[in-house]
Amino acid sequence: MKWSPISIVLCLHTSVPSSAFIPSSISSAFQVRQNKAPTNAGRTDTNLSMVSPGSIYRTAKAAAPAIATAVVAGAGLVKLLDRPSRTYGDGTVAKEYDEWTQDGILEYYWGEHIHLGYYNEEEMAAGYKKKNFIQAKYDFIDEMASLGGISAETDGNAKVLDVGCGVGGTSRFLAKKLGPNAQVTGITLSPNQVKRATELAVEQEVPNANFLVKNALEMDYPDNTFDIVWACESGEHMPDKKKYIDEMMRVLKPGGKFVMATWCQRDDRDVPFTKKDERDLNYLYEEWTHPYFISIESYAELIDDTGMMNSVTTADWKVQTIASWRHSVWVGVYDPRGFIFKPHKYIKCIRDGYCLERMHRAFDRGLMEYGMFAATKKI
Repeated sequence: MKWSPISIVLCLHTSVPSSAFIPSSISSAFQVRQNKAPTNAGRTDTNLSMVSPGSIYRTAKAAAPAIATAVVAGAGLVKLLDRPSRTYGDGTVAKEYDEWTQDGILEYYWGEHIHLGYYNEEEMAAGYKKKNFIQAKYDFIDEMASLGGISAETDGNAKVLDVGCGVGGTSRFLAKKLGPNAQVTGITLSPNQVKRATELAVEQEVPNANFLVKNALEMDYPDNTFDIVWACESGEHMPDKKKYIDEMMRVLKPGGKFVMATWCQRDDRDVPFTKKDERDLNYLYEEWTHPYFISIESYAELIDDTGMMNSVTTADWKVQTIASWRHSVWVGVYDPRGFIFKPHKYIKCIRDGYCLERMHRAFDRGLMEYGMFAATKKI
């Protein structure tokens, strides 16, 4: 294993045997190795019998301060990491994505797609780390397009809006997938993302994809502008979920297709959140500059309440996406070149790795859900 700031997270917040923290001097004193030759009594002798209790005691006593220091330091670091550092506020989303884009670490590991990947049953059974991390993201786009009924055959001339486009990976993928007659527009709050997305569109020769800095809650498009509205993992950052939905439904043409993917918290109306649930959610809100999450059910109600849409299809893709969280950490462990020469980013990488693990655990225990939505606009 290559040790890196991210691998520290795996030691801090996953199950690590206590022996991992025991100094080698103690470990070797207690090590039991069998001799090949049997003793006269027909028993197997061990090296433990040759270590006196006094020497073991002295070794343990000498190492005790080191063990205590390591335990206290580890506990102190976890306590520090449990304190969110990037709370939501005016301009914080654009600022964070500008920084992520500029330092290049996220793009190095996640590629062009700043969203989770898709892992089918066979891939999970074989072990998610065997799947190419970047390919999982492309598979997610294909599956999301399938859910929305989007294809080159039916949407070859479509005008598409990608709400929260990141560095434009999905926008360019859709522009290529739907063909040269389709026109895809990606919008984001981050000027650096628009710059990078445009550079990549030129490099990849995708002239039918363009990118703009625009607030999804205050779009200046006329009503009924787009044939397809696509939103992947942007709702998390929206401070007004109702306005977010209303605006997307407004700019969608009658008969147009809407498809959305977003992290959701479970519906707490029947089973209220515990104090631990509330603490965990608050951390997830405030570490990655999210104002708040809502449930799959609440999003469906907001879509229905617009009165503009036909029946909405919903799903929870937790099972298909949950591997992404830990896979994100492991790619950094296996290949530290993305950040190893950027020591000023080490603390940020540790915080991000720790938050990825916290996200995994929240999804794994059902506190969080991965919401998928598809609907068409009434004619």
